[in-house]
Amino acid sequence: PERMVTAEIYPDALETLNRWYDEGHVIYFFTSRTEAHREITEEWLNRHGFKYHGMVMGKPRGGNYHWIDNHLVKATRYRGKFTDLIEKEVTIQVFDDGKHDED
Repeated sequence: PERMVTAEIYPDALETLNRWYDEGHVIYFFTSRTEAHREITEEWLNRHGFKYHGMVMGKPRGGNYHWIDNHLVKATRYRGKFTDLIEKEVTIQVFDDGKHDED
């Protein structure tokens, strides 16, 4: 928890995320921090001026997890720098509905 209080902002994070918020994007932080760290995390975000809608705490550690929702979920992977988003085609896994379209 002590490191969370003094953590530095990633380069361009505040400007980029606040711009996305102002453009109408819904901003949620998905973190592996536990509920016990929610208050200190919210305080840090607010002190630095981040605009956001909420946080989801308790993300599994490691990368092999599934987010299950009945809506399309967009995930943006941080790779060392906040920049404008680009379109990229990727392959995803979905539940088999038995229809097997030829899209």
